[in-house]
Amino acid sequence: MTTVEQSIGAPMTRVDGLAKVTGAARYAYEFPTRDVSYVWPVQATIARGRVTEVDPAPALALPGVLAVLDHTNAPRLNAEAQASADLFVLQSPQVAYHGQMVAAVVATSLEAAREGAAAVRVSYEREPHDVVLRAGDERLEIPETVTDGSPGLVERGDADAAWAAAPVRVDRTYTTPVEHVSPMEPHATIAVWDEERLTLFNSDQGPYMSAQLMSALFGIELSAVEIVAEYIGGGFGSKGIPRSPTVLAALAARAVGRPVKIALTRQQMFQLIPYRSATIQRVRLGAGRDGRLTVIQHESVQQRSAQVPFADQTVSSTRMMYAAPHARTTVKVAPLDVLTPAWFRAPGHTPGMFALESAVDELAEALGMDPIELRIRNEPETDPESGKPFSSRGLVECLRTGAARFGWEHRDPAPGIRREGRWLIGTGVAASHHPDYTYPSSAVARAEPDGTYRVHIGAADLGTGARTVLTQVAADALGIPPARLRLEIGRASLGMAPFAGGSLGTASWGWAVDKACRALLEELDTYGGVVPDGGVEVRADTTEDVGRQADLSRHTFGAQFAQVRVDIDTGEIRVDRMLGVFAAGRIVNPHTARSQFLGAMTMGLSMALLEIGEVDPVFGDFANHDFAGYHIAAHADVPKLDVMWLEESDETANPVGAKGIGELGIVGAAAAIANAFHHATGERVRDLPIRLERSREALRTARAAERHRPGAGEPKPRVG
Repeated sequence: MTTVEQSIGAPMTRVDGLAKVTGAARYAYEFPTRDVSYVWPVQATIARGRVTEVDPAPALALPGVLAVLDHTNAPRLNAEAQASADLFVLQSPQVAYHGQMVAAVVATSLEAAREGAAAVRVSYEREPHDVVLRAGDERLEIPETVTDGSPGLVERGDADAAWAAAPVRVDRTYTTPVEHVSPMEPHATIAVWDEERLTLFNSDQGPYMSAQLMSALFGIELSAVEIVAEYIGGGFGSKGIPRSPTVLAALAARAVGRPVKIALTRQQMFQLIPYRSATIQRVRLGAGRDGRLTVIQHESVQQRSAQVPFADQTVSSTRMMYAAPHARTTVKVAPLDVLTPAWFRAPGHTPGMFALESAVDELAEALGMDPIELRIRNEPETDPESGKPFSSRGLVECLRTGAARFGWEHRDPAPGIRREGRWLIGTGVAASHHPDYTYPSSAVARAEPDGTYRVHIGAADLGTGARTVLTQVAADALGIPPARLRLEIGRASLGMAPFAGGSLGTASWGWAVDKACRALLEELDTYGGVVPDGGVEVRADTTEDVGRQADLSRHTFGAQFAQVRVDIDTGEIRVDRMLGVFAAGRIVNPHTARSQFLGAMTMGLSMALLEIGEVDPVFGDFANHDFAGYHIAAHADVPKLDVMWLEESDETANPVGAKGIGELGIVGAAAAIANAFHHATGERVRDLPIRLERSREALRTARAAERHRPGAGEPKPRVG
């Protein structure tokens, strides 16, 4: 019998690489469609109020314009649908935020639709608006639950008494701004109605779950909705469910009786697609002089829209990261007249861990202790929140392995003293964490008489390499070379599957694929191993399997290291190098895994130094709503990135042994850079991003402090 080389763990080249580089891969906007028309939204120019009149006449007089839709004539959505309020497009005259869709023009060409939208005249009744997040907002409320299902307020022990008694205390406030998702492919949809059947070619992270939502919104059977998302140019959570442009396309197609296309411009992406909420976070850490934490308090103030009670899980990581007998975490949300914030890569955990890991660094300084040693000293034996055993927890090994690889032992702990010419040099560290989720999924495996196999699953590949890793999983389960396998994904009709989000894709889909393929081999045994003329097909569902998982605390961990340099004259900040060391189960494909970690770490650098949505309080919109004003990291901003992972085996996770990695790599990266900035300059910046003006202010403060320090004027040590 021929032995087939194992696919899982091999650095297999992406199976869709050729299709992408040759243009054969079709993205949502590119599917050939006959008699297609185009829709362009008309957006509100007020932040709050109501539409009193829409005058369509100037638009309807233009060549090519087919219809002007508004709240008076748009097709009706199912008012009973359990869907976010901001998805009920053109159903009401109320204006909840600046940029909201208040009308739309459908035309035979994109140019005519855009010209028509500019010609529509909308009158409003304005109302006072508030778009500014404030820690003292009297409307702040503690939500019953946040996005991970945990309560808005969680306590253990007596946090106030423990804080009062703590010998060493750190009490600091950190802020993070609005951050916008910026995938290469904007949100795009082609909507096609065939009587009561709706097909959406959609840039979509979860075809099956999106079909469920659209069937509810339009009041049609789930079987009458097909979502096609064969290739996706990134999403970062924003395409986890259909957003308002997708609903608009479906409404417009139903109204004019022909297919309709929409693709957002980059500016529209900033106005219509949810973002990461700004946060104001207060972290209080109390510890003994030996560095052992006695109390952790973490409060996050963040915003939601007036329409939707969204509350991110910003403080959830804090409850289980470190051993402390007393803790209190609180989320408070302010209802503002803004677009609803939503998921953005490692939602909640990314800004929350920035605050926590910055505070831990400040505690280490207050104790005169190495920040890695402080983290290790507070390593819990079991989950401090639930008391459950960890399925695996590789944080300490990540910290120690990373320290050795990064050269941490050569680090002088004193801040603000290392110089290379005009540059101040500093290094920093932070921990990474993300929950490990697995959701039920289904898959179909089929053997063909010609010796090939097919596997179908309703998964989506955002560009992360899902096609490739699922091919590897299926090939190993069947015991065949990947070349004999055809994997089909990206359609709702391929069956129940969760979205590509929460770092749950590979674990959830891979389990179903593995189960289906092994069941197929068992079925083939009943045929004596010979495939009959019609082929053999089996379907597998992991709902019961997931329900039987051991009751353990499941997470992934990592350690981030950064070295930065700061120009003493200009305040310019450069990141010399970053290292990420991660413990995230079995790595199915080193090539795609490395890409995921590198991309996430780069996004963390971008968060630390560049990204900020500047709120305009007068107009209620963002002042910087394109890449001219909203800056994201480019290759030149990242001279050296190093990634490694531990050989971690978690046999309790799933048969494949895989855990999610897509979001783990961003968590902690910003804190590591901010901690390195402090080590370089001696000054702490607690408000992200650390832009040039904040860097210069820190340097001015450092120079002023130096002038008043005993021994001022004596030369500082120089390195390099």
